[in-house]
Parts: sequence; C-alpha cells; structure tokens
Amino acid sequence: MRRVVCPGSFDPVHKGHLEIIMRAASLFDEVVVAVSTNPAKKYRFSQEERIEMISEAVSNLSGISVQAMGSGLLAEYCKRIGADAIVKGLRGAPDYEFEAPMAAMNRHLTGVETVFLHGDGRYQHVSSSLIKEVAALGGDVAEFLPKGVLSRL
Repeated sequence: MRRVVCPGSFDPVHKGHLEIIMRAASLFDEVVVAVSTNPAKKYRFSQEERIEMISEAVSNLSGISVQAMGSGLLAEYCKRIGADAIVKGLRGAPDYEFEAPMAAMNRHLTGVETVFLHGDGRYQHVSSSLIKEVAALGGDVAEFLPKGVLSRL
C-alpha cells in the first residue's frame, strides 16, 4: 500500500489545496493530510478548526485522512507514519524554487521522496494568505473556497 502525506498549514484550505489532495488520492492508496502549525505564523483558524474544515471538504472521498502533524520535521513525521512520499502542489516556478531544497533535505534525512503536482490553472494565483486578505477587505472569494470554509471566513 502506498501512503503519502500532503502537508500544509491550510489556513484556510481552498480549492487549489483540495484539487491537489484529490489528484494525490487518485494516484496513491492513502493520502494523509498533515496539518502543521508554525509558531512563527499567525493563524486565522486554530489547528482543530483547520482539521475540521479539511475533513468536511474531503468527507465524500475515500482514502484520505486528516491529522495534526505535531512538532518536528516533516521527514520524521513521514517516517513515523510509514509514508512513502510527500505530495506538494506547485503553482509555478517560484513554488518549485522554494520546495526543491526542502525535498532534497527530506530525502537526505529519511529517504522520503517528494512528488510535485502542478496545480490546476484556475488556482495558480490562489493562496490562503491572499484569500484572507481579499476577504478581510470585502472581496468575493466564494469561488475559491468550499462552502463550509466560506461560512467560517
């Protein structure tokens, strides 16, 4: 069985994230959505709320579980849960330039590979930070969010 991890802070989860998670689920037997918390970041939603929103958004799909990653290195988390790979979505070249060194380090640390999936063009410009900013200023972000997330935002 092939288990992979889709890590992220998901604050909030948006349709770009979900598109990558669903594609990963079509390629692998099990996808663990690992919700991380970076102490250097300021979050709009608690980790529990983020887990709940993702769980609701993927509830109709099989082979996907959502859990808190906890503290420590992603590579060690993957080793601990028996994941074969990390799946990361890329919006473009800047994402790759940011993610490639981390992928190399994760492989060096524990042997876990990283699989990059190029995101759907409809979501190339979408990030959780941008969604929060636009929503706070009164902009319409409905087309980028699951209904459950939109109602909480």
